[in-house]
Amino acid sequence: MAMKGITDFFKKFLPKIMRNKKDIKLGFYGPPNAGKTSLANRICKDFTGEEIGSVSKVPHETRHVQFKEKVEINYKGKSMTFKMIDTPGITTKVDYEDFLKYKVKKNEAKNRAKEATQGIIESIKWLDDMDLVVVVLDSTENPYNQVNITIIGNLVARKIPVLVVANKSDLKTSNIKRIEEAFPEYPVIGMSAKYGKNLDDFYEQVFKISKKVK
Repeated sequence: MAMKGITDFFKKFLPKIMRNKKDIKLGFYGPPNAGKTSLANRICKDFTGEEIGSVSKVPHETRHVQFKEKVEINYKGKSMTFKMIDTPGITTKVDYEDFLKYKVKKNEAKNRAKEATQGIIESIKWLDDMDLVVVVLDSTENPYNQVNITIIGNLVARKIPVLVVANKSDLKTSNIKRIEEAFPEYPVIGMSAKYGKNLDDFYEQVFKISKKVK
């Protein structure tokens, strides 16, 4: 009986222990300048004291996949450890002339465009390694576009759990309801990464979805 009891214990609790040790790979995806890095920075800063990347008004500031290991998020007495992965903005085309509008020199603009294009390809490849993806959208813009459909389509094809963030809710032209209507099959959190608005609801959903990740 004693041996059986030990065996039953390991069968019941060992898988749970092993699962809890796994760092959940949490990716941030979305179009350029939607606020992916701003959100990832706020989370990393709150729980590690360090940011994950730089932010700029110039599009495609993030041109390479960047990540931070062992980000332990504590929420309402619960704790989960994540590998945070911030990705370049997804778009159908990167035009170097877009950078010229921000007074970036032509040669640098061309290099940025090349790096951004490579970054998008890299981002799509990284999807195969994701446990959970936060799709960050600008709530002041129309969500019904080819880029957003492409992102969601890739996630659906891979059966990756999704949380949609309707960012920039602090702006007057924000329309969270429009994003909810565009993606009714996914939880949508209206928030402002810039000011940390609605982070509690965000963590609530992240923990809820993460519990289902094996």
